Amino acid sequence: MTTRSFGTLEPASNQPERNAYDPDTPEALREFMLRDWAPPGGGPEQPLADAAAFAARRRRLSATYPGETLIVPSGGEKVRANDTYYRFRPGSDFYYLTGNLEPDCVLVLEPVAGGHRDVLYVEPNVGKTHESFFEDRKKGELWVGPRLGVERSRERYGVDEVRGLPEVPDLLERLERGASAYRIVRGIDPALDARLADQAERDAALATTLAEMRLLKDAVEVRELEKAMAMTAHAFDDVMRELHRLTKEREVEAIFFSRARVEGNDTGYGTVAAAGPNACTLHWTRNDGPLRRGDLLLLDAGVEAESLYTADVTRTVPIGGRFSEAQREIYALVLEAQTQALAECKPGNDFLAPNAAAMRVLAHGLERLGILPGSAEEALREEHQFYRRYSLHNVSHMLGLDVHDCATARKENYKYGKLQAGMVLTVEPGLYFQTDDLTVPERYRGIGVRIEDDVLITAVGHRVLSEAIPRQIAEVERWAGSGKALPPTTTVRTKS
Repeated sequence: MTTRSFGTLEPASNQPERNAYDPDTPEALREFMLRDWAPPGGGPEQPLADAAAFAARRRRLSATYPGETLIVPSGGEKVRANDTYYRFRPGSDFYYLTGNLEPDCVLVLEPVAGGHRDVLYVEPNVGKTHESFFEDRKKGELWVGPRLGVERSRERYGVDEVRGLPEVPDLLERLERGASAYRIVRGIDPALDARLADQAERDAALATTLAEMRLLKDAVEVRELEKAMAMTAHAFDDVMRELHRLTKEREVEAIFFSRARVEGNDTGYGTVAAAGPNACTLHWTRNDGPLRRGDLLLLDAGVEAESLYTADVTRTVPIGGRFSEAQREIYALVLEAQTQALAECKPGNDFLAPNAAAMRVLAHGLERLGILPGSAEEALREEHQFYRRYSLHNVSHMLGLDVHDCATARKENYKYGKLQAGMVLTVEPGLYFQTDDLTVPERYRGIGVRIEDDVLITAVGHRVLSEAIPRQIAEVERWAGSGKALPPTTTVRTKS
């Protein structure tokens, strides 16, 4: 993969992106294309609605590193195939601090007396003053639309100063001469990473600071997560409305994705649309299997809002609208595990308290079903953990801009830390019985059930942000289309 790098931070006009099959441009055409364009219209750029929240986050970061230059790049477009690119998504830390969705930008907090000056480096908008606007297929305005440019970015983002990308090399030279100590969020812009000297411990500390800031969601973040949950509920409803007529996992994925693009930015991660035994693969994203009446569909999916905050919800539903007796037993056990886990979601509890509660329920349920090699208490012992053969994952992770949010936070503040008001986490117990697992009674083999909700820790307890999406057995059966059976036989060619 390739990305735009600081080494080509000149305006797009200086290095147009062209291919062997692009037509040559005669001088007469070039001259004709460059004249008789009306001046740019419109008034000042609309200021970012939540600019104050982004500024407050920058001030918190500034206070942590007085006297140091902090560099947070947005990243650039990544090649999907030859000269086509994946849909761009900025680095989460960059967005968290700016609200800016454009590629090839760099946020720099420059040390000044009493704090930092916030400087945003952006792609200049050359408008229609240079042939790149029609010749450069990667950056040209006629190819991909206009950039905001320096002045409009200043009006929109409310930072102290906006500069053009061609000025970034000057900044780097000053840092190399020792103008100040610096830290950079690495892994986003390969060229910046290569240019600035390795200082792994210092840069890792910056990433950790940002991750731990993001552990506690502010009011703007909670609002955006609520939007993502509402859109996700709509997408799940879309799938359930059509489930009775669908024959392929990929149709489920397509319906969910349609809502994600209509109402939001995208899906927040690869959709898991796993039917029958495929549900026993935790991250089944191939979605190339059939839907068969009598099987379960495990749908793990979330809509990412335009603000990049995502939901992460799983529901397991009976295809055809009715759980079999065995499916109902396993679903009820997982639902009880989630209920007990949710009861532990309150400030002051260990982050792992919901997991411990869920695993205790699952282990005792597995013992009742005759699946464990011994007692539940033996299976729960730290040196055994036999229950994990059927429930491999913990029940919670943080959620926000990333589906697995705050991944570089220190363990003592995350996995081994305490729940605090403002944290948003998933609660997602599951049981998965492989088709070839001889420790499992045959009637349960091939059943995979996961129930996942997104939970905000409040001052007094918790709120389930995804509460609107059904999870009780009776309502799930109605929701999945009770009485609307699939055809008796379904033949779908699947990939080998």
